[in-house]
Amino acid sequence: MVFFDVETAAAPSPSDSSGQWWLLEFGAILVCPRRLVELASYSTLIRPGDPSAVSRRFSGDPSLSAAFRAAPPFADVADDIFALLDGRVWAGHNIRRFDCHRVREAFAAAGRAAPEPVAVVDSLSVLARGFGRRAGDLKMATLAAYFGIGKQTHRSLDDVRMNLEVLKHCAAVLMLESNLPAGVLPGADDGAVTRRRAATSSTTAPATPPRPPPAAAVLKVNGRSCKRDSTGKVVTPAKGAATATSTGGRRVRRPMTTTPFSMILRHSRAIVR
Repeated sequence: MVFFDVETAAAPSPSDSSGQWWLLEFGAILVCPRRLVELASYSTLIRPGDPSAVSRRFSGDPSLSAAFRAAPPFADVADDIFALLDGRVWAGHNIRRFDCHRVREAFAAAGRAAPEPVAVVDSLSVLARGFGRRAGDLKMATLAAYFGIGKQTHRSLDDVRMNLEVLKHCAAVLMLESNLPAGVLPGADDGAVTRRRAATSSTTAPATPPRPPPAAAVLKVNGRSCKRDSTGKVVTPAKGAATATSTGGRRVRRPMTTTPFSMILRHSRAIVR
């Protein structure tokens, strides 16, 4: 997978007829997704079509100003960037809303087909869902300060490496929290909503107990209570079946009449013959 970041000029002004975002820098690292180690890196400054678009952050440094004057235009590095991005998993911070669009616009402005990812991992969305806002506003500078990684330089290659380190730190914290009881880690219970915590602490309505089956209808027949079955027919107790009567406020079971064994044996012999 490839983590990448772009630095751009300020947003186009309403008076700018082209409405173009100028890419000033592109940086990326190839990362093994199973080990999260950097395999290769690429970084380049990009000379914009409008030299005045270079922001003060870059133009204020004399060495950077000279580097921009010598930097290649986007058309000269388009092949390198295409080969790096096309057919890979794209990863970065807030790339769905910003960086992906800026890359596609730059390729379109150069009259080139844009690279396409096989998948996109936006660390901003991933951390918002899994890590919560315990670190603050989830900006890269805020996250880096939270974990003591360093200060964001807003240079493309530095930022993507910082992005990878932030993800590693967040993953480690979530793994520890998921394997420890709540409250064991000091300061862990800070109101952040993690997947494990959301699954265990979310309030759910108590389960509704199953409704008992409807009682059978009771009908008075000849002054006696008789039940009906599901089809509405009166169910009368079979001959010899046990019944109950009410005597003195208590129910008494009538003795069940049984057929003598000698009669059963005589009847069975008659059937055999």
